[in-house]
Parts: sequence; C-alpha cells; structure tokens
Amino acid sequence: MSSVPPGTGWPGDPARPDTPVARDSAEVAALAAGSPTLAELTARESVCRACPRLVEWREHVADVRRRSFAEETYWGRPIAGWGDDEPRVLLVGLAPAAHGGNRTGRIFTGDRSGDWLFASLHRTGFAARETSVHAGDGQRLIGARMVAAVRCAPPANKPTPEERDTCFPWLTREIEMTAGSVRVVVALGGFAWQAIWPALRRAGYLLPPRRPAFGHGVEVPISYGTARATLLGCYHPSQQNTFTGRVTAPMLDAIFNRAAALSAPSSLSSLDDGTETTADAGDR
Repeated sequence: MSSVPPGTGWPGDPARPDTPVARDSAEVAALAAGSPTLAELTARESVCRACPRLVEWREHVADVRRRSFAEETYWGRPIAGWGDDEPRVLLVGLAPAAHGGNRTGRIFTGDRSGDWLFASLHRTGFAARETSVHAGDGQRLIGARMVAAVRCAPPANKPTPEERDTCFPWLTREIEMTAGSVRVVVALGGFAWQAIWPALRRAGYLLPPRRPAFGHGVEVPISYGTARATLLGCYHPSQQNTFTGRVTAPMLDAIFNRAAALSAPSSLSSLDDGTETTADAGDR
C-alpha cells in the first residue's frame, strides 16, 4: 500500500476515515479556512491530495522504500503540524524528507536533520527526549510546535512555486490558530524564512515593511495584536550544513536558548525593538 489509510491505527494519526480531502488549491483554501479547531486542521492537512506531483512522489517513495527501511511501512501522506497546541515557540521548516517524515509520519523525524534538531531541542528544554525516530516513540514537544511550509516530501527536496502556494493556506491557518501564545518563530533555513514572511502577514502579524536578509541568529521584531514576538533565523541542520561545519551543535543550542529567553514570561515586557543581524547572513 502506498500510504497509510487515515484512521487505521497509526500512532498520532490526526485523521479519520471521513476527514475531508482537498484535491485542488481551491479546496485547500476552503478546508483550511473552515477548520474549526487545530485538531481538525491537522487532520485535513494529513490527507491532502491537492498537488499531483507531490502525491505521486510521496507514494512512490512509500512503495519503493530505501533498502535500509525495506521492511517498514511508510506513512506516505502529508505531514501535519505537530507539538504543543499553545506553543511559545513555533518552528518552521521547508518540507518533510522522503525517508524521514514521509516514512515516520512526523516532521524532522527519522533522518539526520532530525537527529541534530531534536538533540538540541532536548538540551534546551523544548523536547522530552533527545531522539525522534517514529510517531509512536514517546517524544513530545514542550512549549513548542513544528510546521512545514510544504507538507509533502518533494522530489529532490525542491517544491515548485505552485506547490508552495497551494500549501500556503494550511500554513497560514495553523499560524493564525496558534498566534495567541507564540512569542518566537524560528525559521529553519532560507526557504522557510521566505515562506514564513507572507504567511505571518496573512495570519495577522504586523511585520517591518521590508524583510531582512536571512542569516543564522537574525532577529526581527514582529507583533500580533498587542503581543510582541520575534522572528528568529536558524541555519537548517541539513547533512550538508552539519558535515561542513556550517552548523554545529553549539550554534543550534544558541538559537533555542535564545528562543527560550525571548519567550519566557519575564522577558515579554522588555523585548528589544531593534533588529539584530549576524555578519554571516547566508541563505541556507
């Protein structure tokens, strides 16, 4: 079978057999806007079939499988947002990995990027365990939530602009439904930095008139209603970045320690109104 049918017992599956399925961009927009709860939104995200190329690819990967995972059942569906329903920190990535989230059913789980990310989140108090290997492994996020700009694993890790735009309503609705508690948004990589800017604006955040260049440690003051928040840039913990030393464990820890400090209740009345940038403002 090319994907796990909804409501058949996969750990953490948010969907039911009767969860409505979006089959084009108009239906994505309607089902996202009409989701009455975060639980229903994630259920609808997890059964979406609006992008034919992505549906074909994710299910092909789930059928063929990598040799090292040949005996496993792959999730093979979109990856819904996951974590705390009222997060202080929202983490935004590009898209699930073909043999990571597409296999395990949870974003940033079961691949090298996830190994680095969850180890850092555990060290900084945002994850209960230092590893994340499968949707039923007991891992949970503490005061944090993860979402992706594109919910399906794309070929060559490159979604098209049309696929990104089709998925956009899922992202904006999830941001909107968690905005009341979020005080820090962490963009993991340059693509997420670009994707999150219009999504935050559409969800009702007040942003500076121009988007600063992406960089590791860049901070941008944003606000939602009367609540101030911060958009924080972080290099993606991809194998390319971690193998070359562009991203190190102390660099990741510094980002999440900063996110913890910025989102702590005692700090919310004294946030800096300035924008901090690093000297190395790359695009990864």
